[in-house]
Amino acid sequence: MVALYRWLFAAGVLILLLGLLQKWFEQKWYLTEPLTAVALGVALGPAGVQLLGLPPAADSPRVLTQVTRVTLAVADMGVALRLPRGYPVEHWRSLAVILGAGMVLMALVSGLLVWGLLGVSFWVAMLVGATVTSTDPIVATTIVTGPVAEKNIPARVRHFISAESGANDGAVYPLVLLPILMLTRPTGEALARWATYVVGWQVVGAVALGAALGFSAARLFQWADLADIVEDRGFVAYTLALTFAVLGAARLLSMDGILASFVAGIAYRMAPGTQQPSKEKNVQKAMTKFFVLPTFVLFGVAIPWGGWLTLGWRGVLLAVLVLLLRRPPVVVALAGGLSPLRTRKDVGFTAWFGPIGISTLFYVMFAVQRTGLRRIWPVVSLLVFASLLAHGLSATPLSRQMPPDTASDRGRDRPKGSNPRG
Repeated sequence: MVALYRWLFAAGVLILLLGLLQKWFEQKWYLTEPLTAVALGVALGPAGVQLLGLPPAADSPRVLTQVTRVTLAVADMGVALRLPRGYPVEHWRSLAVILGAGMVLMALVSGLLVWGLLGVSFWVAMLVGATVTSTDPIVATTIVTGPVAEKNIPARVRHFISAESGANDGAVYPLVLLPILMLTRPTGEALARWATYVVGWQVVGAVALGAALGFSAARLFQWADLADIVEDRGFVAYTLALTFAVLGAARLLSMDGILASFVAGIAYRMAPGTQQPSKEKNVQKAMTKFFVLPTFVLFGVAIPWGGWLTLGWRGVLLAVLVLLLRRPPVVVALAGGLSPLRTRKDVGFTAWFGPIGISTLFYVMFAVQRTGLRRIWPVVSLLVFASLLAHGLSATPLSRQMPPDTASDRGRDRPKGSNPRG
């Protein structure tokens, strides 16, 4: 119980400070909130003053998989609610390019780097590459929201990074499952199960389920609002309950619950009569703080320093090469098909800011649970830390180098037929 209260104290103090000093942190502090939380975990953990230790459940991949799954579902719902109404439909071609060819290329580049530098088997390398493919919605949100971001980064870039980060957490699921199946089943059986069950049922089914539940929930809320039997203050609880309902239904049906949660948020946002963006933005911020920051503190405490030392110079080189080659060349190569990115600075900013975070922690725990390959944890955790450090330190300086929106840009970014206030 003493350990529990230490965790409550640390998480509470962090959230209180970030809440009280919100504007100061966003304008003056050069570390993103996730990186600040990781630094606190390191300082209070075994490598620091030893106030915090890993709770017993932290040694169980099954427990950590479920914790990070819920965290991601909540974060992705918040991202979906923050996007302009109809944004994914309006920009579906660009999203298809980055979520299709983009993710495949990023997974392949990362996997080949792991294969070449660490000498592991091909499918183990591809598994590591797949886990670090997705852009983390939580870290990305801290980069593209707040006074500095909204003042300097064009809305077209902020919305595109947000939409990609929300969608690819679930869309990367087939890329992670393919090497898992290849490592645990005969080749023919693995490919057949991947094509039919993983893609056909778990992914396509999740899209259909999320769309149906999200749209239905929006219509029910609109009916209750018209009947004057609901208060606006219930919106926060309602969208949070929707997240849990969608995630629960998806998992009971063995579907991709993270993807279903994001699609549900998009469907809710597109239905008529939904809340205004200002309220959704506040919901997203609250969800991020209470559900996400303690997870990053836990990551700071759980860093496997010994495993990193074992990797040696190869680990450092891998981290640097993954940061430089995993995403920037891919986005630059595909820039012609990404219509929201109109200038070289748009492309450069988007190419650099594809941070690795909790989504990667979820998939590495998921992979360890399915394969028993605990040796991939030091590799993936090093890549997560390197991304948090590099992207967290560069977010504010590079954001200030971006040209702000013009009035004509804001008009072009608005989905066709949408209400300027909707």
